[in-house]
Amino acid sequence: MPQTLIVDQNETQQTNLMNTMDMDVPDTIQPIINHLYSGEYGSFWSYLIGGVPIANFIGAFMVFILFILLKKFFTKVVIEAMLILARKTETSLDEQIIIGLRNPIRFGFIVVGIHLFFKLIFVDNGIINRILESLIIYTIFWAIVALVDAIRDHVFNYKGLDKQHSKELSAFVIRVVKWIIITIGIGMVLHNWNVNVTGIFASLGLGGLAFALAAKDTASNLFASIALLLDNSITKGEWVKVAGVEGVVELVGMRTTKIRSFEKSLFTVPNHLIANNPIENFSRRGVRRIKMNIGLTYDTTSEQIEKIVQEIREMLQQHPQVSRKETLLVNFNNFGESTLDIFIYTFTNTAQWGQYLDIREDINIKIIKIVENNHSTFAFPSQSLYIENLPNPSLVNL
Repeated sequence: MPQTLIVDQNETQQTNLMNTMDMDVPDTIQPIINHLYSGEYGSFWSYLIGGVPIANFIGAFMVFILFILLKKFFTKVVIEAMLILARKTETSLDEQIIIGLRNPIRFGFIVVGIHLFFKLIFVDNGIINRILESLIIYTIFWAIVALVDAIRDHVFNYKGLDKQHSKELSAFVIRVVKWIIITIGIGMVLHNWNVNVTGIFASLGLGGLAFALAAKDTASNLFASIALLLDNSITKGEWVKVAGVEGVVELVGMRTTKIRSFEKSLFTVPNHLIANNPIENFSRRGVRRIKMNIGLTYDTTSEQIEKIVQEIREMLQQHPQVSRKETLLVNFNNFGESTLDIFIYTFTNTAQWGQYLDIREDINIKIIKIVENNHSTFAFPSQSLYIENLPNPSLVNL
């Protein structure tokens, strides 16, 4: 008799629970579970564990496992099929979008599975609901950030910038956009937990003002970096001289520029100094100047000088590595203290240091040969002493 009363009480509990079930779960799931309660083994399926029927527990686990399997199916079949189709298109944008959204969507399957799991076991806990809602917000903003990363190379293509500078500026813009998106996402999560987001942002505004005042040099470097990138003033690998530093640019960052000197020292120069100082960019000359004076001895005749000047000029005009677009001057221009000076002014057709030295060496050797072939010699600093009258020998002997 007592056993019968216990069974009756348990069945009454189950009946009351079934009558008050949360019918917000998908209609395609709960009706199947309800059918089990009225079947042959209804007493088993309707037995309560922690206040939840066994059928709902099993159904919840099966739904969760189903969404795990759907996640794997989506990754292995759907995503791969979409990638195969995307690779056949002319642009890589669609492929990058699919790859970027893959992980957020996979995580979304898990969130939905967890959500339905708790729905089917009738857990209506405020904290769990907020956690699930926060995970949904997280997934949405994760997908947005992934989209921004995917389209970065296709949207941010700045005219007038080379590939390296465009990439650096795009990285900066993308970083700012992503921080804005992340900030909005954090604000929505906090709002979901009933946190006063307006007050927090107001406090951050005051703190941001103080931070901006303290970080004005950093802000100055940041805007200077953008100006340098837009102006395309310097790029990696170029030989420059700026703010007293000369060397090869190794990196143009968003705060500083790294320049490797020819003594192999690494200089880290704040970008606001570079932006506010003249930049001498040797790598963009295209040509390199040769300027020299050669001095002949004073016993060189005028005919010899004329011939030497003419032959040097013709040699430079015919030299394959001397620029024909730039100024070329060869003239006898000065009577020095111990030399007859010939002025030579021309440009090589390259600015590369090693090639320039080779060209200059070749020109120097040819000039020496021209002078030697015309039976003249190069002068060197010297003085001649002329004595008008010799002293009286008799006085010398005394």
